[in-house]
Amino acid sequence: MIVEYEDYKTKLGAMRPQMETVRRAMKLDEVSAEIDRLQAESEADGFWNDQKNSQKVLQRLKQLRSKREGFAKLEARYEDLVTLCDMAIEEDDISLLPELEAEFNAFSGDLETTRLSTMLSGEYDSANAILSFHPGAGGTEAQDWASMLYRMYTRWAERHGYKYTILDYLDGDEAGIKSATIKIEGENAYGFLKSENGVHRLVRISPFDASGRRQTSFAAVEVMPEITDTSEIELRDEDIKMDVYRSSGAGGQKVNKTSSAVRLTHLPTGIVVSSQVERSHFQNLENCKEMLRAKLAEIKEREHLEKISDIKGVQMKIDFGSAIRSYVFMPYTLARDDRTDFKDGNINAVMDGDIDGFINAYLAMKAET
Repeated sequence: MIVEYEDYKTKLGAMRPQMETVRRAMKLDEVSAEIDRLQAESEADGFWNDQKNSQKVLQRLKQLRSKREGFAKLEARYEDLVTLCDMAIEEDDISLLPELEAEFNAFSGDLETTRLSTMLSGEYDSANAILSFHPGAGGTEAQDWASMLYRMYTRWAERHGYKYTILDYLDGDEAGIKSATIKIEGENAYGFLKSENGVHRLVRISPFDASGRRQTSFAAVEVMPEITDTSEIELRDEDIKMDVYRSSGAGGQKVNKTSSAVRLTHLPTGIVVSSQVERSHFQNLENCKEMLRAKLAEIKEREHLEKISDIKGVQMKIDFGSAIRSYVFMPYTLARDDRTDFKDGNINAVMDGDIDGFINAYLAMKAET
């Protein structure tokens, strides 16, 4: 008998109560009941008479079904692991150990992510997320770093089956981006990604330095919840200044060259948002309003304010000298979060969107406080 298989069988046995705890925390019985109710509502006569309500019902149905199906897949993976372990013990086959180890580690991580998702109880945690990227001082090097972060989060979204949409994008002068904003759509997207809000620090040998010197660069990531109920965050016309201008940048498919770009300034707070990725002035205006509502909602939640009118002045000024996380490519490879001290030495995997360890560590820290 291979002792490692017995160890895994013991670990799997200990996970069964954890699975049941997660099931109860997810309130899956209530989820199924709500799915049945909403399904019946969607099939009733006159359902499409109220387009706004019908869209909300169908969106909610999609979220609930995804939640139930996600746990069902988790349960199926658990049973497959138990079967694999039993088969390995019965056959006493050492060759199955690498597969069992890899599957167990992946399952453990996904179970922990699911467990932590049950703790997301913030006002906007279940919402889609809007991310904005801003390079710090340093020209091309910082702009390239901002584009690397942009790719990291879009890859994270793809890994989780989330959809992302570009709301604004401005190319850098030589490489990278001057600014960009994307929306990531999926259950609890904001709840997971709000941990990423802040300044990110890069240390590497710059590909833009002919002398091959090591450089430190900074870029800021803003994470905000999408507000779908426009009455929740009211934008008054008298509080907004709108400018229409010609799109700029290095060009490419992301940037439109007509005079349809829109910039909105929220006068009470000084917050500025812009969009130039759409051909239509009205589409860019809607993108701006969506980003502005998201910024105001994020500030309201972060500052524990009762209403938007309590926001005084710009709240999103960032000190590029105080990073939440460092990514080191040289002289060693390591990504380390300064808040949780979570580390990952596989920097290439991290930059390819494998950041769940950082997100989970942050959520676990918050759950304990």
